[in-house]
Formats: sequence, structure tokens, C-alpha cells
Amino acid sequence: MRVLSVNVGMPRIVEYNGEPLATGIFKEPVSGAVQVRELNLDGDGQADLRVHGGRMKAVYVYPSEHYQFWRAELSRLDLNYGAFGENLTIEGILESDVHPGDRLKIGTAEFSVTLPRYPCFKLGIRFAHLEEASGVIPRGSSDIIRRFVRADRSGFYLEVLQTGRLTAGEDIELTHAASGKTIRQIYRERLKNAV
Repeated sequence: MRVLSVNVGMPRIVEYNGEPLATGIFKEPVSGAVQVRELNLDGDGQADLRVHGGRMKAVYVYPSEHYQFWRAELSRLDLNYGAFGENLTIEGILESDVHPGDRLKIGTAEFSVTLPRYPCFKLGIRFAHLEEASGVIPRGSSDIIRRFVRADRSGFYLEVLQTGRLTAGEDIELTHAASGKTIRQIYRERLKNAV
């Protein structure tokens, strides 16, 4: 279990339905040590704190294993780590492996697993930009949201328990295993009647 990529990005203004909209979903890999703060990583920000960020959603994690699926599914797009808006692209932990309350140590920082990620329209904005950059005719921003829900590959959020530093390549240590429903079970229950 390890971190393959650390991805950050500050909110930017994009056009959505002819209007300006702030979004923090555009993340890019960074090298070197990154400071973990109470509510996010240095160099990272969220645009709408009503639904993104905060203690329970301070850091978004996405398993690298899902990229193989998405690269086959969306073969015409250039999908680099951070494409799904994740802060940490990880290896060796899937949604079926973790429970809310599991504690993880990465570098000198400590985290608690909290929630699955539920897609919003800003994921559609991100993928519309990826389609445009790849020269692909856009399929519509809601297409990726439907696909994301059906794919059952949500990723999950972390709360920061101890600030510190982390870098890509570092091991992830499970320091406390909680019980109960897994992140995947919680995600499936909430979205079983979704698109």
C-alpha cells in the first residue's frame, strides 16, 4: 500500500452554461514533500465549501487500480493521475478494503477514512476539458457522472488527524482497523437507485 501521486490545484474559474463558475477539481501531480494541513494539502483548495472540503473531506483518495478500467473505457482521453480530482492516487487499497474510522499513516501525517466520494456536476466539467484537450467530441458533462456511478469506483475521503508531510512513493500504514460497512457498501447503498 503506497501513494503513487500527490495531486493539488487551486480553484479556477471556468465557463459553465454560459456563466463563470469556480471549481477546485483540476488537480496536477507535484513532486517533493507536501505539507498536510488540517483541511487540505498545501497548494490545494476547494471552491464550494458547502459540499467539498472541510474536516470530513479534507483529502480525496483514488485507487490507481481504477485507472486501468477508465483508460480502457475512455481510451481516447489522456488520463493522468489527478484526473478525477483526487489529492492522493494510491495503490493497494480499494473501497472494499476500508471502513469509516480506519486510520492511515502516510509520511508524518495521520488520517481517518470518512466517506465515499459521490460525483457532482464538476466532474463533468473536468471531463469536458479533458475531451477538449484530447480533441474528442464532447459527450456531455452528465455522461461521465452516469459512468462514474455505474462503475462503482468512488474513491474515498480522509479526515486529517495529525498534520505532517507526505510525498509520492511513501507507504501507507493501516494503524487502526474499524468495523462495519465498507466504503464500497456505503456507496452502493446510497446510489443503488441513481442513474
